Amino acid sequence: MSEQMKATYIEEYGDLANIKTGELDKPEAKEGEVLIRVRSAGVNPVDAAIARGMLKDAILGKFPLIPGWDVAGVVEEVGHSVSRFSPGDEVYAYARRPKIQHGTFAEYVSLPESYIAERPTNISMEESGGIPLVGLTAYQSIFDFGGLKNDQTLLILGASGGVGTLAIQLAKSVGANVIGVASEANHEYMKELGADITIDYKDNHLGEAVKNAHPEGVDLIFHCSRGDSFAQVMETSVLKDGGRVASITNSNPDINEDIDFKYVFVEPNAEQLEHIAALADNSKIKVPVSETYSLKEVGQALQEIEKLHTRGKLIITP
Repeated sequence: MSEQMKATYIEEYGDLANIKTGELDKPEAKEGEVLIRVRSAGVNPVDAAIARGMLKDAILGKFPLIPGWDVAGVVEEVGHSVSRFSPGDEVYAYARRPKIQHGTFAEYVSLPESYIAERPTNISMEESGGIPLVGLTAYQSIFDFGGLKNDQTLLILGASGGVGTLAIQLAKSVGANVIGVASEANHEYMKELGADITIDYKDNHLGEAVKNAHPEGVDLIFHCSRGDSFAQVMETSVLKDGGRVASITNSNPDINEDIDFKYVFVEPNAEQLEHIAALADNSKIKVPVSETYSLKEVGQALQEIEKLHTRGKLIITP
């Protein structure tokens, strides 16, 4: 009989009340893989979407299915041909594989060595576990696609959420200017993270508000929100000629075809995680943790993240 571990899992898509916690087979470190003892697993809106079956036509899943794509923890064992890590190393990773089954809301997860990086040491294990998905999403959107550089201006729609807060800090790390859009209650929070200008999306035509606050226009729009904000910005021509637009919430927006646009669905990337870890260790990245949950409380955490109004990260600590 296989060795067992505690895990939170689903046996069918649907209501979040269907989530179970119990014993499942502990994974093994196969060739080229690293077995990680999970100490922290960030909670993201996509985790709730997976449990509800909203991605079942886009990404193959297999039951019993353990959600969770963020992890920070300790290397338990390494498979054949693994050369970068040894048991006892503290690491973190974005754990999305081609098939959704063995996620991080469990005591252990085994991942390809190429997904994994040493975690930041200047922040806690809990904070480290909240970085990978949101950090890589922001990084790949504003740097890989957006090419953001010193003195350019980034407009973030939904800047107080998990991805937005990392985007603010990554942009400031290269000397860019940041305009953060969120509710007024989050303006001081965004300024603490480095936002130069903050704008409330409520009681405003957002495009006009951005134009008034920054008449010279922006180089990159990063769309991390839902609602009317994006349409209002795009109809007001706040984007500079040659500017770019990245979105993580709308894959086919109604915008002019000549605008350089990309829908970003984040990919694992250990080298980028190493860069983010270095920034965190130099106090240029922080990840406020708003609440931690046990494996038995995963359903509660997913219901909370679905509201899309959380500030900071929700973390599972198995």
